[in-house]
Amino acid sequence: MKAISLFSGAGGMDVGFKNAGFNVIAANEMDKHACETYRANHPECKLIEGDIDSCSEEFFGLKGIDVVFGGPPCQGFSVAGKMDPDDPRSKLIFSFCNVVEKVKPTAFVMENVKALGSLSKFENVRTELLSRLQKAGYVVTVHILNSKDFGVPQARERVFFIGVKNGVKPVHKANFRKYLRSAPTLRDVLIPLGKPGTERNDRICNARVTLAAKPVLRKSPYAGMLFNGQGRPLNPDGWASTLPASMGGNRTPIIDDKHLYYGSKSWVEEYHRNLMAGGKPQGMHDAPSYLRRLTINEAALLQTFPEDYVWCGPNSKVYSQIGNAVPCELAQVVARCVKDSLTGTIAPAEECVDKGENLELAFL
Repeated sequence: MKAISLFSGAGGMDVGFKNAGFNVIAANEMDKHACETYRANHPECKLIEGDIDSCSEEFFGLKGIDVVFGGPPCQGFSVAGKMDPDDPRSKLIFSFCNVVEKVKPTAFVMENVKALGSLSKFENVRTELLSRLQKAGYVVTVHILNSKDFGVPQARERVFFIGVKNGVKPVHKANFRKYLRSAPTLRDVLIPLGKPGTERNDRICNARVTLAAKPVLRKSPYAGMLFNGQGRPLNPDGWASTLPASMGGNRTPIIDDKHLYYGSKSWVEEYHRNLMAGGKPQGMHDAPSYLRRLTINEAALLQTFPEDYVWCGPNSKVYSQIGNAVPCELAQVVARCVKDSLTGTIAPAEECVDKGENLELAFL
């Protein structure tokens, strides 16, 4: 089955779709470092570099395309940004539509931040998007998925707009059930990689870990703000929170090496417990030396990239590529559900409805 990748970034969705059996024949990306990474890992694919609105015509002549997939930039919809529907980047979801309307694939998958699929603030945008795709001849279902439910060691929620041509069985929420699996913990993933600075874990982050003078406390020691910057501490016995594209400096998540490698008590948990009991914050530079930032190698694994994936560009740009990516294994699950739909092996709607489940269907 042939596919086209849009807003491809470093190729996280491409890894997932290829692993699900799709042949990605063409892709588009404009960031030069992401393009270098994409070419290094997907040399067989034709990469069209540049602004999608300037080069989309290169896709229009492609015939027999089964799926168009991609994740348009989400800064205009992200709760981490200004959430401005008039942000120029917010219009790129309609650039995605342009390609779908011209190429006329049998199916498409558009990924974005959860807010686009759930917040009333973006209801008009959703309505316009879905109406346009419906007029193009597609039945669209909307799914908010959490990566940790599909084997990814990261609590990362994203929305997927999945469309199929009229007459093809749509993808329903229940169709994802057979792909549910428990995610490994950070400890499971990171320990086999080796300690920072070793051969398999050599791309470290040099940003210092400093303590906040006025900590913002939450019930969990792994929430709030105990440290300067927005890099939250990670619990080795749980999953990572969403890895942001702004990693590389003091927004890079924090690891307690003694807790991770030696099973010592968590310094973060002890410090949090003391503050919650009324203790005073320690000095900015009093964080112990065994607290450090997540490495590039570790971040890539938490996004379920293959360990041998080649990363191009300076460290700051690589962190951005990783944070912007769709976790490969989540993309693979979505791709498998789409493949089930295209091959006619997916369960019909009436078999998906049980226990009053909300299937999150749009225009059905």
